[in-house]
Amino acid sequence: MTDNSVPSRKPARPFFSSGPCAKPPGWSPEKLQIDSLGRSHRSKLGKARLALCIDLIREVLEVPETHLVGIVPGSDTGAVEMAMWTMLGGRPVTTLAWESFGEGWVTDAVKQLKIEPTVLRADYGQLPDLKQVDWSNDVIFTWNGTTSGVCVPNGDWISADRDGLAIADATSAVFAQDIAWDKVDVLTFSWQKVLGGEGAHGVLILGPRAVERLENFTPSWPLPKVFRLAKGGKLIDGIFTGATINTPSMLAVEDAIFALEWAKSIGGLAGMKARANANAQALDKIVQERSWLGHLAQDPASRSNTSVCLTVEGADTDFIKKFAKLLEEQDAAYDIAGYRDAPAGLRIWCGATVDTADIEALGPWLDWAYAQLTANS
Repeated sequence: MTDNSVPSRKPARPFFSSGPCAKPPGWSPEKLQIDSLGRSHRSKLGKARLALCIDLIREVLEVPETHLVGIVPGSDTGAVEMAMWTMLGGRPVTTLAWESFGEGWVTDAVKQLKIEPTVLRADYGQLPDLKQVDWSNDVIFTWNGTTSGVCVPNGDWISADRDGLAIADATSAVFAQDIAWDKVDVLTFSWQKVLGGEGAHGVLILGPRAVERLENFTPSWPLPKVFRLAKGGKLIDGIFTGATINTPSMLAVEDAIFALEWAKSIGGLAGMKARANANAQALDKIVQERSWLGHLAQDPASRSNTSVCLTVEGADTDFIKKFAKLLEEQDAAYDIAGYRDAPAGLRIWCGATVDTADIEALGPWLDWAYAQLTANS
């Protein structure tokens, strides 16, 4: 029988299911560099801090010199749509969707750009058949499905001699999973996921084939100013050295720099991946010990180690809302209800900014909430 008593220990730092996620251990506003705050992003100091942020992203993510790193507006959504609006339209397109954000890119392609893509879909918890992807097409996919907990297992399925571009929304994969940089032409993410940073800013990473596309192809549709990456057939390279398209929040930049420097202090990319893996393994142990919990992503090879989505036996949306509310009222966990378009369940953030001890402490609280809601059933 499930224990109905209140657990004796709460997670030291209650965590979130989605961005903004838990800040890195040791974070406090006082530890941010304050000299750049209130200064113009075009000042010498502002440009230097933006350039440092870009350099740290490259260093920690181990981005090869062949690829450019830029800070862009609109979070990950802005970065993905910037790539779509500026690079698509010259050849056929394939979009992959197995969760809500992938479906968002399908909507952009079909209803906004009207390019009639080939769409490969799978239900939440599953991957489409990646062998069906035609790499003569430009291909848009989520590396890690944030709202389904399903990720691509690796980059082996991406053709090395592809004619089209591989465009990867990797916002909940970077800093936690291996990225095959030789297979990715465009990669996007935002700070608020795996870095635990503030929202509103995206990162756009371009390989040489993407740059070639930008300099040799002009789309047929109008481009808003915040999407323009090339001018007169040449890449606007200042975007990739810190001269952002529009005014960024220097406070958010400093927050990202703090997180990146913390990532370096724990061993860089290897350290970040190790922490995420340890968290995911701790959560999996909790799941395996409870008959009423399960993984939405049943295949471990394609199961996320960051945004882990769980099923709850007999639960509907109302049950999950009450479940999440009970835990929030106890300051045990926040916002862990699954995404609104996903099957009813829980979503637990296991990225590197979370301490494994806090994942372990969550288990008894899940028991407690479940017992409260099923006591009279």
